[in-house]
Amino acid sequence: MKPKFGVIVFPGSNCDHDAYFAVKKILGYDAEFIWHKENDLKDSDVIILPGGFSYGDYLRTGAIARFSPVMKTVNDFAEKGGYVIGICNGFQILLELGLLPGIMMKNESLKFVCKDVHLRVESNSNIFTKSIDQKILKIPVAHGEGNYFTDEKTLNELESNQQVLFRYVSGEGKTGQEFNPNGSLNNIAGIINKKRNVLGLMPHPERCCDPVLGNTDGALLFKSVADNL
Repeated sequence: MKPKFGVIVFPGSNCDHDAYFAVKKILGYDAEFIWHKENDLKDSDVIILPGGFSYGDYLRTGAIARFSPVMKTVNDFAEKGGYVIGICNGFQILLELGLLPGIMMKNESLKFVCKDVHLRVESNSNIFTKSIDQKILKIPVAHGEGNYFTDEKTLNELESNQQVLFRYVSGEGKTGQEFNPNGSLNNIAGIINKKRNVLGLMPHPERCCDPVLGNTDGALLFKSVADNL
């Protein structure tokens, strides 16, 4: 049975169609858009909170979107073990909602960053990376507030529980601030919750699924989820 992906659409989302196209047209899974005012997740197996500028990023990234009617349903879905992927702005919304710990601050450079980065897969003990054999992925980022921050106790818990899923590194897998595009703590690019069913990441896997683009590393994440549902 093919899994079904539900792609949430907020006012200001601009990567919703990218996510939909990647999972449905390129990878061949079932997918459906879900408007932010709806309460029905349409029998989705996986929910994607896409990147973009929900509500124009007014007040704070993700701060208004977390109050959209659909987010109560998404929160309940996640609490019951449903799988959720928050990409870029979607990650920021998950932080605001409290499904993931921490906050996002402005990039250390105070500039918008848009480029390919290398990520090291830090753990395979979850559905999102279980089937990914590669240790290093090349995925694009495009954000102005991707500087992940949390308190020391939470950071230590994330590290010890293997909740840091992706880390910014060099093409050879070396860790260093020179490979960190935004200044995030410990070069963190993506984390999961303790139950391992909610993922937030700043890079955009949906933008590197099509072979025409010369890079399909992003497809590995969606395929891993689909293969292990």
